[in-house]
Amino acid sequence: MVTYIFKRLIWAAVMLTIVSIITFAIFFLVPRLAGATPESLAARYVGRTANAEQVQIAAEKLGFNDPLVVQYGRFAKGIVAGADYDYGPGVEHCPAPCFGYSFLTRLPVWPDLLDRLPVTMSLAFGAAIIWVLAGVATGVVSALKRGSFFDRAAMTIALGGVSLPIFFTGIVSMVVFSYGNPFSITAPGGSYTPLLDDPVAWAYSLILPWITLAFLYAAGYARLTRAGMLETMNEDYIRTARAKGLAERTVVLKHGLRGALTPLVTIFGLDVGLLLGGAVLTESTYSLPGMGKYAIDAITNQDLPKVMGVVLFAAFFVVVANLIVDLLYAVVDPRVRLA
Repeated sequence: MVTYIFKRLIWAAVMLTIVSIITFAIFFLVPRLAGATPESLAARYVGRTANAEQVQIAAEKLGFNDPLVVQYGRFAKGIVAGADYDYGPGVEHCPAPCFGYSFLTRLPVWPDLLDRLPVTMSLAFGAAIIWVLAGVATGVVSALKRGSFFDRAAMTIALGGVSLPIFFTGIVSMVVFSYGNPFSITAPGGSYTPLLDDPVAWAYSLILPWITLAFLYAAGYARLTRAGMLETMNEDYIRTARAKGLAERTVVLKHGLRGALTPLVTIFGLDVGLLLGGAVLTESTYSLPGMGKYAIDAITNQDLPKVMGVVLFAAFFVVVANLIVDLLYAVVDPRVRLA
C-alpha cells in the first residue's frame, strides 16, 4: 500500500508539471504562434500609457526576449522557490508559490487566491454534503421501489435538475426565497460572512447557494445510484446474503449500496475537485467572492497572472481529488484490496 501511494504521488507531481507546461504554452506559446511579439506581451505589464521605449525595456527585464524554455524554467522556479520581478524603480520579491503580480492591482496573485479559497471551500463542501445525502438516499429508495410513484417522481425531478442551468435555478430561488419575501430563508446575494466571524450568519448566507448547487448535482447522483443499485441487487452475493438470513437493511446498506458506491466515489472526487477550482456560475449568480467570480473578473479584465493562477490552482485540486479517490477505492470496495 505504501508503494502504491508513493507511485500515485509521483504521478500526481508529473501531472501537475504537465498541466503547468500546457498552461504556460497556452498563455505564452500560442500568442507567439499567432504573431505576438515580446513587446506586445510586455505592454500588458506596463500599462496603456507607456511609450515604445518603456515597453521594450519592460520586455527585456521580464525576460520575454529569452527562449520559451528559459521562460518556462523561470515560471516553474517562481512557483517552487519564488521569483524576483524588476518593474523599474526596484526589484520586488514574490515568495513561493509565486503566480506573478496582477496587471491591475500590482499585488501578488497567491494571497488573492488564498483570500477567496474559504468562500469556495464553504460553498463546495456544504453543497457536497447535501447532494450526496439527498442524491444517494433518493437513488436507493427509487431502486428498491422500482416503477412506483416515488421512483417516477424522483427521476422526473432528477431529470429537471440535470437539465436546468444553474443560473436559472439560482435566479428563481433568489426571487422566491430571498430579497425580503415572506418565504425568505437566506440573505440576498453577495452577503457572505466568514465562518469564524459568525457561524450562524455564515450558514444563513450560504444555505440558498448550497441548495441550488446541490439540486444540480444530487439529480445526477440519484440517477447513478439507482442504476448501480438495480445492477448490484441482482448479483449472486446479494442472494447469498439473503439466504444466510441477514436483515434486509444490512443486505441493502452493507452489501448492495457498498458495491454501487465505486462509480459515485470517482465522480464525487472529480466534482469536488472542480468546484474547489471555482464554482463559476453559482458564485457569479449569488455574487460570492470566491475563486469562480475571481476567475470571471480576471478574464473580463484580461488579467493574465490571475487567470494562470486560477487555472493552476484548479488543476492542483483536481489532481489531489483524483489521488484521494484512488486511495478510497480500497476502503469502499473490498475487491480492490484483494486485487
